[in-house]
Amino acid sequence: MKALILAAGLGTRLRPLTEKTPKQLLPVNGKPPLLYHLESLSLFGVDGVLINTHHLSEKIDSFVKGEQTVFPSMTITTTFEPELLGSAGTMFANKTFFDDSEDFLVVYGDNLTDINYKEFFDEHKKKGGLVTIACYYEHHPESKGIINFNDSGKITSFLEKPKKEQVTSNWANAGMYFINKKIFEYINNFEQTPLDFGYHLFPFLLEKGEDMYIYQMSETVLDIGTLESYNEAQSLAKKLFKND
Repeated sequence: MKALILAAGLGTRLRPLTEKTPKQLLPVNGKPPLLYHLESLSLFGVDGVLINTHHLSEKIDSFVKGEQTVFPSMTITTTFEPELLGSAGTMFANKTFFDDSEDFLVVYGDNLTDINYKEFFDEHKKKGGLVTIACYYEHHPESKGIINFNDSGKITSFLEKPKKEQVTSNWANAGMYFINKKIFEYINNFEQTPLDFGYHLFPFLLEKGEDMYIYQMSETVLDIGTLESYNEAQSLAKKLFKND
C-alpha cells in the first residue's frame, strides 16, 4: 500500500510559528503531526510514503532522513515543488509512484487524527468506488469541503467552502482519501495549476458519473490550520494518544 502525505502548504494562518518551521513539524504534545501520520500509516501496513514539500522543504527532508531508520519497513520519499501543484496536481504529477498500487491513500499532513485506516480501507473496498472520502460532522461547514450523500453512502455532491446560503450538509471532508488507480485515466483532462481535489477534481468526477463514497468517521480529526486549533491540538493529542 502506498500513501501520499500532503505537506507543501505555507501555513500562513499559523504565522509567526511557521516562519521558521513547517506546520507539519510544529510540536503537538512534543511530537510533530508528520510523525503521528508516519506511525499510524506504518501500523496500517503502508510500505511506501511520498511527501510533497515546498515551504522550508529542507527541514522536512532532514526530518524524513532522521526518521527513515525508525520505520525500516516503510520507504519514505520527498518530492519538492518549486511551484505548488495543488493537492490533486501533486498526485497526478507523481503517477509512477503509485504504479504497483491498486488503491492508495492520500492524507493531509496538517491533520491530527486517530482514524482507523483498516476500517476505512475495508469500507472503500466494500463499496468499490473510485474514491472514498473520510468525513465528519462539522458545526461550521462554510469553511470546509461539504459532502451530500445518499442512504448507501454514495456521494451526490461536493462543494468546497460554500457560501452560507449554499450549505446543504454538515458533513465535511476530513482530508483523507482512499483512491483507486483508475483515477489516472483522467490525468489529461486538466490543464490548470494548481489542481485541487475539492475545487476541481471531486466535482469533475461526479459530473463524469464516477462512484464516490464516504467513510463516516466515528473517530476524531482536527485541522491544525490556525493558532487556535494548534493550541487545541496540544490537549487533544494527550487524549487521543495516551500511551505515547
